[in-house]
Formats: sequence, structure tokens, C-alpha cells
Amino acid sequence: MTSTLRRIARTARRPVRHVPAVAVGLCAVAALTLTGCGDTHAGSSDGGSGAQGSVPDGWGTLTTKGVDVSYPKGADGYAEESAAERGKAAAAAVRTANGVKTSTLTVQLDFTKARSAEDAAIGAEAQVQLGSTLQGTKKIALHGASDARRVDFEFTSTGEEHTPPKGTRVHGVILTGLDSTKTTFAVRVDAQRGSLSDADLKKIIDSIEVH
Repeated sequence: MTSTLRRIARTARRPVRHVPAVAVGLCAVAALTLTGCGDTHAGSSDGGSGAQGSVPDGWGTLTTKGVDVSYPKGADGYAEESAAERGKAAAAAVRTANGVKTSTLTVQLDFTKARSAEDAAIGAEAQVQLGSTLQGTKKIALHGASDARRVDFEFTSTGEEHTPPKGTRVHGVILTGLDSTKTTFAVRVDAQRGSLSDADLKKIIDSIEVH
């Protein structure tokens, strides 16, 4: 009965549209994440384009002890950030245009204490900055994870810390769950609208390898 009541309580909280800000808010802490992605519905509950754990030719990879994720690199792609640049994130890569950070890919480990992917998703939702709009959370297949969740949200850029101009609408995606040691992970992709194609977002999601 207690477990059921707790589950109901969690479910009751999740429709809330605006959630508290925490340290990893995109515009609140530029060293961790920055903008928002293309299509709100990019990717699917079965994991995106289907080739789970695959890395496209010419892509780079962020490697951590809990999860790896790949990204397009090159002149118009992402560049991996140093430990000093990425702040509390375990790994991060940033795409820029004319000095503006148009998209950021980050990996966090042990970001919340959770015993399930559902609880990890609740912790991920709490990382979305004040004023953001949660668009939904759903199950998703990630290679190496027995269970995982995808959290979609949108917010408006403040224009601070080399983020897109104030008022720019941005979209974010967080992929979260537990690794083999039951430690939480969160892969977050933030991109200014139009700066990351749906196809590349799906490839990023499909490249995720949970250890």
C-alpha cells in the first residue's frame, strides 16, 4: 500500500508544467548546457532510427564510466569541452556559430539518487530551469539499459553567456536511467531551433551506449 501511494504521489506531480531551477539549468549555468533541439517529437519510444549503440562514420564520442554518446564533429559540428569548461558535467561537447553556442551535448553521472528509470526521470525533470515547459516523458530503448526515459522540454534563451539571442525559443531532450551499477546517468541535448536536424538528433540518441 505504501509503495502504491508513493507511485500515485509521483504521478500526481508530473503534469506540472513549470519546474524548479537547479545547477544544471541551460542558461543558468552556461558551462553545463545551453539551448534546445529541432522537432519536439524527434526520436521514438523504441529509441530513434533503430541502430542502437551505433556510431556514424566521422563522429566523435564522449566517453564516461557510465555511458558513452557520439556527436557530429568537424567545421560545423561539436567540439568537446575540457574539464574546466564543462563544470559539473562528466563530459560535454558544444556546437557554436559566430561565437554563439547553438547546441550543447552533456553527460551527467550520479546526478540523483534513484532506484528506477522512472525516478531518474523525475530527477531529470527537476533539472529543467524555471520557466521551462515540460512537453512529456516517455519510455525509450537505449543500448545497454534495461529501462530508460526520455524527457522533452522547451524554454526561452536569456541571451547570456554566449547563448542564442534573448527570446530565442529552444528545445531540450534528456535521456536518463540507471547503468549496470545502478547509478543514474543523464544525456542531455539542448539546441536552438533549426540548429540540429531531426536525423542527427536520432543518430545521437541511437549512439548512446550504457555500461
